[in-house]
Parts: sequence; C-alpha cells; structure tokens
Amino acid sequence: MLFPERVESLRMKHESLDREVRMESRRPLPDSTVLKMLKLEKLRVKEEMERLGRA
Repeated sequence: MLFPERVESLRMKHESLDREVRMESRRPLPDSTVLKMLKLEKLRVKEEMERLGRA
C-alpha cells in the first residue's frame, strides 16, 4: 500500500472507531470492555498516523 493510501486508510479507520465509540457510549448500558477496546484501537491508529506523519 502506498504511503498516502495508508494514511487515508488509517484516517477512515479512526473515524469509524470514533463513530463506534459514540454509538456504544449512547447505549442505555454501555459495555465498558467494548469501549475500552475501541478506544485502545483508536489510539493505536492515531499513533500510527502520527508516526507516519513524521516519516
């Protein structure tokens, strides 16, 4: 995968995870384990985007 395509793919994944976090948070009884996993994945994606931005 080319560099710009990888960054765009990560950006889209980050946005998708953000939507999932918001949806889970809005549930009457949010699952804290699911939220934690989603937030950790979102952070991992963000860190990779920042790493690629410095490259």
